[in-house]
Amino acid sequence: MLVLAFDTATPAVTAALHDGERVLAESTTVDARRHGELLVPTIETVLRESGASLRDVTVVVAGSGPGPYTGLRVGLMTAQALATSLGVPAYGVCTLDAIAYGSGLTEPFLVATDARRKEVFWGHYQDLRTRLSGPAVDAPRELPGEIPLVGAGARLYAEIVGAARLLDAPEYPFAGALAALAVEQLGERGVREVVESGTHPVLSLPLPIYLRRPDAKVPSPPKKVSS
Repeated sequence: MLVLAFDTATPAVTAALHDGERVLAESTTVDARRHGELLVPTIETVLRESGASLRDVTVVVAGSGPGPYTGLRVGLMTAQALATSLGVPAYGVCTLDAIAYGSGLTEPFLVATDARRKEVFWGHYQDLRTRLSGPAVDAPRELPGEIPLVGAGARLYAEIVGAARLLDAPEYPFAGALAALAVEQLGERGVREVVESGTHPVLSLPLPIYLRRPDAKVPSPPKKVSS
């Protein structure tokens, strides 16, 4: 097994290569405006550092959001294109799940990422592997109270959610954690059939999780001018 994982649903453009036992290489750049420019070079970096070629990859995994439309689309379209060209399966994993897994936490907590428009994407977790609810999008003040928080969205609105609730954990999804979480699931018997049925708790088809419509809108027809 050689899993190529990457995520572009947050400002972090991150990629990693996992051999089924450990992360061979990982690279991350935080830049909210250059997802399309950075993703392929980041993938090339982890392949080069691990001494592997793209032809060696047996599974592609991409963060499926939620996230801003443009950045999220870059990662998922790349996953679909690579899987098709290589003839290997591609899967999606909720980006919030990757952050939760990377936190290593064993008690209940919330993950929150920046959704822009003064809102956050969030999920409620029992532990690093178990999502209880979400993903959802809400104003920071509407998040459940008293529960500890991780993620860049939580830190961005620390004055609203309460700085004392913030835990020392990764703010972004790192591809090494994304790959490791996926690898735990890939050894299951019949995993592809479960994923295609839409009932797998972690893996999905590589399709975006959109919780609201994109900012861009189709222009309305011009108004008729009466004579």
